[in-house]
Amino acid sequence: MSDISNVTPIRRAADAVRDKVGPEPGLTDLVSRLTGDAKDVARAEIALQKAKVGEAVGRYRNAAIFFAVAGVLALAGLIALLVGLIETLATLMGPGLATLVVVGGVFLIAGVLALIGKNRLTPRVDA
Repeated sequence: MSDISNVTPIRRAADAVRDKVGPEPGLTDLVSRLTGDAKDVARAEIALQKAKVGEAVGRYRNAAIFFAVAGVLALAGLIALLVGLIETLATLMGPGLATLVVVGGVFLIAGVLALIGKNRLTPRVDA
């Protein structure tokens, strides 16, 4: 037969451990913890995506600023080149005619480039 005197200290020890651990959570507690954890993960993921987007927007903004400055400087260089060309031709044919020749040439080049661009926009019909 088993000794009943040994059961009581074991039971007391088990009760002491159970008291320290606490009661097991119920299904409702587990579901609410899971829901809270899922919300925390979702918030963290949204914050991460916002940070990534913010960093990308900052990079593109900086690149756009550099492109704009480069475009302005290139335009200034082109204007200086055209003025120099007018000044050079003015010694040969007069300032009015030199201006007319240079501006006419620039408009001719711009027109050709516009026609090429327009032709690239229209769809081709292959037979």
